[in-house]
Amino acid sequence: MKKIAVIGAGPGGLASAMLLAAEGHDVHVYEKHDRVGGRNGAWKLGDYSFDIGPTFLSMPHLIQELFRKAGRDMNDYMDLKQLTPMYELLWEGKQIPMYHQQDKMLASISRHFPGNERGYLRFMRDNKKKMDRLTPILQTRHHRLRDYLAPRVLKALPQLSLGKSVYDVLSDYFDDEKLKIAFSFQAKYLGMSPWECPGAFSILSYMEHEYGVYHPIGGVNRLSGAMAEVFEELGGTIHLGQAVASVETKEKQTEAIVLESGERVVADDFVINADFAQAMTKLIDDGSLKKYKKKKVEKKKFSCSTFMIYAGVDKLYDMPHHSILFSSDYKKNVEELTGTLELSDEPSIYIHNPSVTDDTLAPEGHSAVYILAPVPNNQSGIDWEAKKEEVEAVVLDRLEKESGFSDIRDHITVKKIITPKDWEQTFEIYEGATFSLGHQLSQMMYFRPHNQFDDLANLWLVGGGTHPGSGLPTILESAKITSDWIGET
Repeated sequence: MKKIAVIGAGPGGLASAMLLAAEGHDVHVYEKHDRVGGRNGAWKLGDYSFDIGPTFLSMPHLIQELFRKAGRDMNDYMDLKQLTPMYELLWEGKQIPMYHQQDKMLASISRHFPGNERGYLRFMRDNKKKMDRLTPILQTRHHRLRDYLAPRVLKALPQLSLGKSVYDVLSDYFDDEKLKIAFSFQAKYLGMSPWECPGAFSILSYMEHEYGVYHPIGGVNRLSGAMAEVFEELGGTIHLGQAVASVETKEKQTEAIVLESGERVVADDFVINADFAQAMTKLIDDGSLKKYKKKKVEKKKFSCSTFMIYAGVDKLYDMPHHSILFSSDYKKNVEELTGTLELSDEPSIYIHNPSVTDDTLAPEGHSAVYILAPVPNNQSGIDWEAKKEEVEAVVLDRLEKESGFSDIRDHITVKKIITPKDWEQTFEIYEGATFSLGHQLSQMMYFRPHNQFDDLANLWLVGGGTHPGSGLPTILESAKITSDWIGET
């Protein structure tokens, strides 16, 4: 059995640590903050509790599989509630509910987009086949070019929608522009435009409609909390408030990590769950390698960022658990985020209103409202200290004019704002790109950072910046790939 040091207690780090501890290894997790979860953690503002980052939980069977590999039952640690509707789309005065249940979804399409019912059924049928073909790729390491000739890849090729964007794929099924966007906006989960995101990712909306969307009581951060509990039960150790300053190397071998306290930690293997680009440019102490990696990272394409408002309000809003308020010209909006890198006069906005489902997050009759507006990452050069109040006003103006949160300003008792600059400085996310590296085909599979670090032995990667990509389900898959691979060495 090995001694293994994990840098970062995000979901990828916790999942890999849990699996490795279940195999009997002596595993230690080092986390900069005083809480577990990273962006999948929680924080409190007075009497209100908020998820920091992810608020959507889908495909719970993957989480159950992860816990079973560790000899546990997910349901002993998390209380999941399925949401019906999954979310509501707000568009120029229209309220469009989206459902997991096929009969309800067909009824919603018939009401709002008549004539597209058969397209929805074809979409679900075709994307089931696509998902079946792509899953083996997402669950397997890709560290050699010859992996593209593997049977699993050759079988998947016809389903990759090569040469098409997610929007193009949806245009094969629907004739209404709003309905196309209703099934393609999920490209935002990867920080990308549906007009740019590879067509293979039409499976993102399929996953929601096939498996549903869930809320764990206490918030999606409960996933990280549950993994931390299991990890410690298995004998693992979490060192909170212990930031890693550098990774020590010698002759292409990883020898130790050095904490900001000066403590040097020696181990057999090291797992990096920090943001990939940030880690490559700041943690690796090998001067020549660091310079090489920095130049390589600078050439990569990165996702957009997010402007966050966490608001404790003294009112319970009769609004859905999840709402998405679209800009009237959605294509222009995403081009501003990912192309011209400028602030939008009419941003699209996501509103998380979990208190309608979960009474543990706020005092009785109150709500913990989470508001997210996608914005350009810090490659834009935007001065967020100067623009923060202006963007907040634009976001809240839209909410009050175009949603059921018409008087939210009058009821905010406490709030916290996070800008792309905060994501970079507080959470050490490269350029504040909250969804990590982009998911262009040129940055996927073999062309995405490998789960075993190429240039240094016994150094491993997990998280959104490595294969298979960002988003909770794929981050958990990265942890399975990495931990299994470590077990083989």
